[in-house]
Amino acid sequence: MKGQATIDALLRDFDASKPRALARAISLSESGLGAPLISALYARAGRATTIGLTGPPGVGKSTLSAALVRKARTLGKKVGVISVDPSSPFTHGALLGDRIRLTEHFTDADVFIRSMASRGHLGGLAGATADAALLMDAFGFDVVLIETVGAGQSEVEIAELAQTTIVALQPGSGDSVQVLKAGIMEIADVFVVNKSDHPMANQLRREIRSMIEIAAYGAWVPELVATQALTGDGIDELWAAIERHAVYLNESGEIERRRREAFAHQVRHIAAGRIGDLVERALDADASIDGDPYAAAARVLRSLGIRE
Repeated sequence: MKGQATIDALLRDFDASKPRALARAISLSESGLGAPLISALYARAGRATTIGLTGPPGVGKSTLSAALVRKARTLGKKVGVISVDPSSPFTHGALLGDRIRLTEHFTDADVFIRSMASRGHLGGLAGATADAALLMDAFGFDVVLIETVGAGQSEVEIAELAQTTIVALQPGSGDSVQVLKAGIMEIADVFVVNKSDHPMANQLRREIRSMIEIAAYGAWVPELVATQALTGDGIDELWAAIERHAVYLNESGEIERRRREAFAHQVRHIAAGRIGDLVERALDADASIDGDPYAAAARVLRSLGIRE
């Protein structure tokens, strides 16, 4: 089957809640062919709680993800997980070793886990992450958890997709303080000090509290939670902080602004991708290297009907 027949068959399987249909839909989006599906399913989305989890490498994001999924399942919630992995700059393949920490959920029919390669995309998010989150939402998941590549400052992009952004840090690592200085303070709705049994955990908590006091936050001041994800300590408190933030979003009307930001993020990404494709074609058609790069760029834009 090709074209519309394929889409129609996939939508029927989607309606029948077949996980394979969701997997195929995400694969189509990753291939740049998901527009008809998104158009057909967009009206169904908007009900899921979207949680972003970010932080430096080694902080235990995958272990925290597994603990959050476990907590959500005890509450009877269906959970979709998007794990964005670093990818090889040569093969563009993802390094999926951390997903082994989520193996306890692989046989749960109400948990869907998808690993995606970042393929060099800035911000720690794969290009099709927004589509995948929307598709999981439309499929009927109550919670969509997005775990990003631990890359530091560029992680701020997750705040444009997630309703609640968790920034995880670990004690005893200079990376933690650098992350706080790099501008990630502004995106956190909840800070997590993981590996809270570490001797330097209290010091890190004091540092975070000091920076929270200095920062100019609005109505919502980020909460600080200490966890030991391997044992489950602090996960109940973390979930309670997520729920309090959800209440704030709904009561303040902030949820609408976040949804607009997520929508704008996806529009920008789609538009930039399409313009990039057009520029590549124009460059292929114009093999000239006359003049300087700025003049050549202006020439390419003129060929696309764009005037600076």
